[in-house]
Amino acid sequence: MSTDNMNEILESYSRRLFLQRTALFSGMLALGSGSYLLNPRGAWAADPIKVGFALDLTGPISVQGLPCANVAKMLVEDINAKGGVLGRPLQMFLEDTATNEAIAVTRVSKLVQKDNVDVMIGGITSSMRNAIKDTIVNRGKKLYLYPQLYEGKECTANLFCTGPTPAQQCDTFVPWLMKNTGKKFYFTGADYIWPHTLNAYAKNVVEKNGGEVVGEEYSPVDQVEYGATVRKIMANNTDVVFTTLIPPGLPVFVKQLYEAGFMKRGGRVASVLYDESTMTISSPAETEGLASCLDYFRAVDDPFSKQLFEKYTAMFGTKNPLSAAGGSTGTYRAVKLWEAAAKEAGSVARDAVAAALDHAKISEGPGGGAEMVPGTRHVKMNMYTAVAKGGKFDIVDKSNGAVAPGECMKS
Repeated sequence: MSTDNMNEILESYSRRLFLQRTALFSGMLALGSGSYLLNPRGAWAADPIKVGFALDLTGPISVQGLPCANVAKMLVEDINAKGGVLGRPLQMFLEDTATNEAIAVTRVSKLVQKDNVDVMIGGITSSMRNAIKDTIVNRGKKLYLYPQLYEGKECTANLFCTGPTPAQQCDTFVPWLMKNTGKKFYFTGADYIWPHTLNAYAKNVVEKNGGEVVGEEYSPVDQVEYGATVRKIMANNTDVVFTTLIPPGLPVFVKQLYEAGFMKRGGRVASVLYDESTMTISSPAETEGLASCLDYFRAVDDPFSKQLFEKYTAMFGTKNPLSAAGGSTGTYRAVKLWEAAAKEAGSVARDAVAAALDHAKISEGPGGGAEMVPGTRHVKMNMYTAVAKGGKFDIVDKSNGAVAPGECMKS
């Protein structure tokens, strides 16, 4: 791929992030040093409930953090318009973790200690979650909800996960890939905990079903040259490239596979990080036939999901869509499940809310309702397999009801 083409991709990526930030920060008070505040409108008789969000609004992962912040803002305003929680308004405290764990710890400490938030939601990568969770849960004694799809194995008390797990994304998706594409898999990923652990789970499913892993490679998050990897993929007659790369490297890697003729010869890219949000930074030709498995796609045919998408788009536009892969659907579940738990508990105290959150459920949400599996601090949810066609995703398989997360089960 030429330098001009690579620069075009990165410039498009930067323009998109600029538009996202403009929509998000409208109406929010900038406090300096990556801190933002959304105060409740109108007069309230009770003090606000402080809800803290720690998300990457700048840096390589901001393409995922910004839609999460948008969903948070939308829900806070909506909940307040309907009377708040327990008669109290929500006050949104937002910190930019900047795709930098050292910065994140400092800013999360501010939320926990100085702002004294009642609950924390956020973190994008698993390494970010691991960096900030002690500050929140152990030292800060706060409830923490992590909204991203992730590699599993997080069983910390008072830390609840509301995104898909490996079992939910791989157990039916990998066999579908083998049936509909082929049995020779090549794994690529960014070099941090989520790609390594998720790929290990997926590889095990491949091998249990009679498939073959012909290669595996990891690279820095911001790498944008994959020529050597692509040549190995082509030389190994790979059927499926299962990639856990993330932007900005992900669309560049897919483009280089396309230019090498991988898709033309019948190969398929599988990425559980591709949805309509990620599709906007790749051309339709480059993603034709790409398969993904997530808790929500825009093609999900239920009235609430469509209504939610329309409301979100009216507020934030089409350049930063509601995104399962970016964690904004998990952010929706985190806020709404916490709201349901607080109302049941009649309090926002950590222990009371945690006890109610253990079995909390919502009847509606992006992709359908969801509920916590008691004793696991993980969510049971619907899952969908979709294939890219003409720049959009068509759903080709749907789970038979909500899928269990397969995490933190007692033996």
